[in-house]
Amino acid sequence: MTEMIISSGRAGIKSPSYAAFLERKAQVTTFDGFKPLWLPPVLMDFQADLVEWAIKIGRGAIFADCGLGKTVMELVWSENVVRHTGRPVLNLAPMAVAQQTAREAAKFGIDIHLALDGTVKPGINVVNYERLHYFDPNDFAGAVCDESSILKSFDGTRKQEITDFMRKMRYRLLGTATAAPNEYPELGTSSEALGYLGYMDMLTRFFKNMQGNSIKPNVFRHGGKNFHQLDDNAKWRFKGHAEVPFWRWLCSWSRACRKPSDLGFDDGPFILPPLVENQHLVDTRTMPKDMLFALPAVGLAEQREERRRTIEERCERAAELVNHTGQPAIVWCFLNEEGDRLEKLIPDSIQISGKDGEDEKEEKFLAFIDGKARVMVTKGRIGAWGLNFQHCSHVVSFPTHSFEEYYQEVRRCWRFGQSRQVVSDIVVTEGERSVLANLQRKSEAADKMFTALVAHMNEAQAIDRSVTFSASTQLPSWL
Repeated sequence: MTEMIISSGRAGIKSPSYAAFLERKAQVTTFDGFKPLWLPPVLMDFQADLVEWAIKIGRGAIFADCGLGKTVMELVWSENVVRHTGRPVLNLAPMAVAQQTAREAAKFGIDIHLALDGTVKPGINVVNYERLHYFDPNDFAGAVCDESSILKSFDGTRKQEITDFMRKMRYRLLGTATAAPNEYPELGTSSEALGYLGYMDMLTRFFKNMQGNSIKPNVFRHGGKNFHQLDDNAKWRFKGHAEVPFWRWLCSWSRACRKPSDLGFDDGPFILPPLVENQHLVDTRTMPKDMLFALPAVGLAEQREERRRTIEERCERAAELVNHTGQPAIVWCFLNEEGDRLEKLIPDSIQISGKDGEDEKEEKFLAFIDGKARVMVTKGRIGAWGLNFQHCSHVVSFPTHSFEEYYQEVRRCWRFGQSRQVVSDIVVTEGERSVLANLQRKSEAADKMFTALVAHMNEAQAIDRSVTFSASTQLPSWL
C-alpha cells in the first residue's frame, strides 16, 4: 500500500505512521521477495503469472487444482530462489512423489537432486516428508511443501516438525488443490506454516466458535514445548465484521484457481473429459446381529462393524469391476484385510500397504506408472496425494467419511492431461448408505466452498488493485 499522509486539521502536522498502523490492523502482508530472474518458456501464461507473484511475495501459497502444473511452478520458484540467494532449496513431497518430481524436472530441463539419503547438494533438493528429520533448516534458503494439505492429515508432532523446519526461512511456498476441503478454518494450517497468523490466532481474529464452549484445544509436546491442536468437531462461522477482512487477508498471501480462466486467462487445453460416477449396491450374505434384513448403519460403531462383516462381498464386487477389462485400474481400500483380499482376487494387481518400506512403496508406485502392474491396490492415505496416473481412467473405491481423500483418489486419474473419460465406481452395501450420503453432502459443500474461495479472492484482489492512495491524499480531520 502506498503511504498515506494524514492531516491533523489543527496544527497541520502530517503523520505517515498512520498508514502503517492501518496496514498492521488489516493483517495484509507485504511483498518480501524479489523480481523473477528466470521464467522459462515452458510455463503457460497463467503459470508464469502465479510463479511471478509467488517469487515477489516470498512466502505464499498456490491453491491450484490437480493437473494445473503445480510441480513445474514449484520447481521454477525454487530455481529462482537458488539463483537469487546462491543457496540450496528443499522441496518436500508425499511418498513416491519425489521420484515423480525428478522425472518432471528432467522433462522441463531443470536440475534437481534427490536427497533421499540426507545429503544436500547445491541447487534444488527434493525429498519426501518422511525423511525431513535428516535435514537441518539452516542449510537452505527456502522450502516448498507440495500437496501441503496433507499437513492436516499428519499428527500434531509431525505437523509441528514441518512448521518448525520452515519457521526461520525467508522464502516458502505451499502448493495444494485442497486447501480447505471441509471448512475455511483449515486454511489456518497454511497460514501458520508460512509464518503469518497462527492457526488459533486466525480463528480468534476472524471466526466465532458455534459450540458455545469456548476454544478448548488439545495439547501435545514437541521439542520441549506445548502446542495446541483444535478439536475437528468444532463449528465456526465468521464474526459479523470479519468476512471481508478475512478474504482480503487470505488473498494477500495466496492464490486459488480451478482453471486458468479463474485468473483471467484462456482455459485452452485445461478442459477435463467427462467423469462418470457409478454406485454398486452389494447384497450381503450375513445380516447385522439380531436383524432379519439390512438397514443403514447408525453411528461409527455400526459402520465399522458393517465394513468388517462385508469385506468378502465388497471385495468380490470390486474385483469383478476391474478383472478382464485389460485396462489399468486403481482399487482404493481402507482396511488391511480389504487390501489382502483384493490382491488375491485380482491376479495382475500389485498391493502397496503400510507394512511396505519407503523404498518398496516407491518401487511399486513406479511399477504401476510404467505399466508393469495393470491394477494397483492401496489405501488413500498412502497413495492419493500428488501422484500422476493419467494412464489410468478407472478407479474403484469403498465409501468413507473423508471427502478430501475421495477427491484426491479420483483426481489421481481425472486431472488435466487425461484424454479419456474417467469412471469412478463406488462399491457400497445397504448398511453403508449413510456413509455414502455424508460423502455426497461433503462433496457438494466442498464444491461450493472452493467456488466461493476463488470468487471472493478474485473480488478482493480487484478491490485492492482499484483502491490506491497517493502520497498527497488528505483525509478529514475527524478521521
